Amino acid sequence: MFPTLPVTVKPQTVSALTAQIKTLLEESFPSVWVSGEVGSLVVAGSGHVYFNLKDKNAILPSVMWKATAVRHRYAMKDGQEVVVRGRITVYPPHGKYQLTVDELYQVGLGDQDQALRKLKEKLQKLGYFAPERKKTLPSFPQRIALVTSPSGAAIRDMLQIISRRWPCAEVWVCGVRVQGTGAPQEIASALDRLNGFAGIDVILLGRGGGSSEDLAAFNDEIVANAIFASRIPIVSAVGHEIDITIADLVADRRAATPSEAAELTTPDRMELMQTVHARRQRLHDLLIAKYQFAKKALKNVGQRRVFASPLERVRDEERRLDDLDERLQKAMRSRLQRAGVTIGSLASQLESLSPLNVLARGYSLTRTVPDNKVVRSVKQIAKGDRVEIIVADGKVQAKIIS
Repeated sequence: MFPTLPVTVKPQTVSALTAQIKTLLEESFPSVWVSGEVGSLVVAGSGHVYFNLKDKNAILPSVMWKATAVRHRYAMKDGQEVVVRGRITVYPPHGKYQLTVDELYQVGLGDQDQALRKLKEKLQKLGYFAPERKKTLPSFPQRIALVTSPSGAAIRDMLQIISRRWPCAEVWVCGVRVQGTGAPQEIASALDRLNGFAGIDVILLGRGGGSSEDLAAFNDEIVANAIFASRIPIVSAVGHEIDITIADLVADRRAATPSEAAELTTPDRMELMQTVHARRQRLHDLLIAKYQFAKKALKNVGQRRVFASPLERVRDEERRLDDLDERLQKAMRSRLQRAGVTIGSLASQLESLSPLNVLARGYSLTRTVPDNKVVRSVKQIAKGDRVEIIVADGKVQAKIIS
């Protein structure tokens, strides 16, 4: 049981105490000049600007109302080194004090922002950001590793999306701190350990957003080295739309949020099933159409006359052969008749030119004996030579006497 409150105690309400603190602080610090680095800058829809002023050891929440922010023509951004004049105020609903800024002067880049830029330049020269070295994400991962806080909202979102989109994947959770002292070392160690296992297809590294100070672990060089050395594709899902961390630049793929990272690394099984069903239906329709076309073509072929009367074509060809044979016989007979007439005419011509016909008209042919040379001149023979005289009905032997 709780002890009894003494009757002499007169407690005051939280509001009353806060009002006293508010009065004390605001009267003690009506106007102060503060230098620091801008961080966690947010421009609200109302036009008010909320940010932190910070150095290596402390953070001072600050606000610049719209009327003051409009007077400043240059754009504020995280990492700027500024000097501001304002007053300390207390916001009772949150129970915290803040600096209400009335004037702001830009001095330069903050120490942290300069260090971050130098690290980016160094890693870029070493090729950490080169697109050609980035690995392709697997289309159908079988084993996915999550490197994130085991108690944050990011892991719940990623597990929910992966189980809905691609439930066949095996998910490994490697819990690490994602901010604060020791967080970079834990993240780098987790990545190194996962690369020692076989069968991990992709690693999702991330957290559920936060201020620029909260993202410091993902801007650490040790984390960049671990991502660069990883043989497994890594998706960086820091969950901050404005700031792009070094982890985002070195990773093989950047996602704006852990939920988007889970979607990038997993196919949607419902979409795949719809695609498979659509292609199956298309294949079915194509096969049916091809079957109907072939069936119609076969029916048309079966209705052709050649199949209805298969011997008709043969009979037609036989009839054509008979006609050709008859024409050939007629042509041969006509050719023989014309040849006979031609031969008779030539025979008559030869007969009229035959020497025998000449002999029949009373002429004779004289040849020497025994060499049978036709005597065409008296110079061919001499007295006493024997000759052969050929007449129409025979031959006679004679001797030259004169």
